[in-house]
Amino acid sequence: MIKRIVVSALFLILIGYAVYSFADNGKDEANGPNEYDVSGDTSQEGTGMMPPNTPKGIQEGEQAPDFELETTDGETIRLSDLKGKKVFLNFWATWCPPCKEEMPEMQKFHEEFDEEVEIIAVNVTTTETSVDDVQKYLEEEGYTFQVPLDKRNQVSSEYQAITIPTTYFIGTDGTVQQPRQVGPMTYDFMVKMKDSLN
Repeated sequence: MIKRIVVSALFLILIGYAVYSFADNGKDEANGPNEYDVSGDTSQEGTGMMPPNTPKGIQEGEQAPDFELETTDGETIRLSDLKGKKVFLNFWATWCPPCKEEMPEMQKFHEEFDEEVEIIAVNVTTTETSVDDVQKYLEEEGYTFQVPLDKRNQVSSEYQAITIPTTYFIGTDGTVQQPRQVGPMTYDFMVKMKDSLN
């Protein structure tokens, strides 16, 4: 008799847990979770790489920290060498779905406005399988903007690119002039950011 009661109680607990789990999953779907977000912050679109409570990176009005990285073409790029130009400093990876979503938009923008705005698409190389994967991806897709490789995660960490893609908008004076964009950009958004920079 006691054995029957214990088995019945366990059975009821399992059914209760299954009903609770089903209801909880349905509630999450009804709230429309961001399919790319893994950081826990559903207000942002992108792929999280660090805990969501990490500091928010370089703020609007601050000087953009200088860096020096090697590009996929084997050239060296320094942010300070671009002072006097508008710069979109983007952080991305080949495995990141929202990064892949924005790359064609960035290429279209680059082809039209490369004289006005320099796109620097920093690859978060420490998250890639190999550098060859990055080069192959760029060649296959025909992307021609500059892609420096952050092989030691120094620049990504300094700019607190906790979710990718993340883009900073740097004016001709070398300061961040607009709030950073976390998540994929559209061509129209990039035009708006270009026009807002001095």
